[in-house]
Amino acid sequence: MDLKQLLVEGKVNNTGVLAQYKNGLDGFMCNLVQKGSNNIAMSPGGMVWWKMDNDLQYTTSALLVVLAYSEYLSAAKSSITCPAGAVGPDDLVTFARSQVDYILGSNPKKMSYMVGFGSSYPLQPHHRGVSIPSIKKDPAKIPCKAGFDDWFNKNAPNPNVLTGAIVGGPDGNDAYDDSRGNFRQAEAATANVAPLVGVLAKLA
Repeated sequence: MDLKQLLVEGKVNNTGVLAQYKNGLDGFMCNLVQKGSNNIAMSPGGMVWWKMDNDLQYTTSALLVVLAYSEYLSAAKSSITCPAGAVGPDDLVTFARSQVDYILGSNPKKMSYMVGFGSSYPLQPHHRGVSIPSIKKDPAKIPCKAGFDDWFNKNAPNPNVLTGAIVGGPDGNDAYDDSRGNFRQAEAATANVAPLVGVLAKLA
């Protein structure tokens, strides 16, 4: 059992530093679901937006925290009092689901930002292993310079599909440039997809 759970369930005295800890997390939840006093930016299409570089790593990580907190609130039969109204565990789950839906294709571009999922997804993730041919198709060695000159700059879908990867995602106006040279949006990273595993386990 962690400290936040003890606080929510009223098993420790909610004063001093502990109160600051709880209030900070409550405030973050309020701002995330757009009911706070300093809400996190939201794109026109409904995605919380943090920064240009690999934005979805922050979203998927935040959603894991959101859903963990929803479990604690539900167990304690509690809610958060936000400046714009109360937020209960079901509200947090609904918010998380809306963000996952956006990531998987319910967005203005109708694009899934999970590679290989849906009918439209990034074709040029920034990832060396998938942007050069598999040795099963071309056993010839591809040195570093050739990989850059012959493949990195080639304007064509990657020869290998990085199934299940989450790219960095769209900008604050829901725009996405599907180009492997666009590392700020197209880079696939473990930090993007790892938290989503826990999120999807809860929402499944």
